[in-house]
Amino acid sequence: MLVHSVRFYLPADITPERREALRAGLESLRAVPTVRQLFIGAPAATPARPVIDAAYGFALTVIFDDLAGHDVYQTHPVHLKFVADNKANWTSVAIYDAV
Repeated sequence: MLVHSVRFYLPADITPERREALRAGLESLRAVPTVRQLFIGAPAATPARPVIDAAYGFALTVIFDDLAGHDVYQTHPVHLKFVADNKANWTSVAIYDAV
């Protein structure tokens, strides 16, 4: 199993329409055949602590069977379209892959 976690940091002036477009784009990633599970969320309202990063706008967690499934996802047309259509909707991303 490979867990692919991505944090999307959004521009301070992002409009609700652009934010919703990004969320819809994230949902579209479910169509990649190697995606086993996919979760989308926003920062939880947990009490602030120095170790908590709540500066991101969306968190994406994708579960794959293995590294090969992840590699298919990275080059799949659905993923490439998501990036092309939405890269203006974030200022940066942080990716954490774990096995």
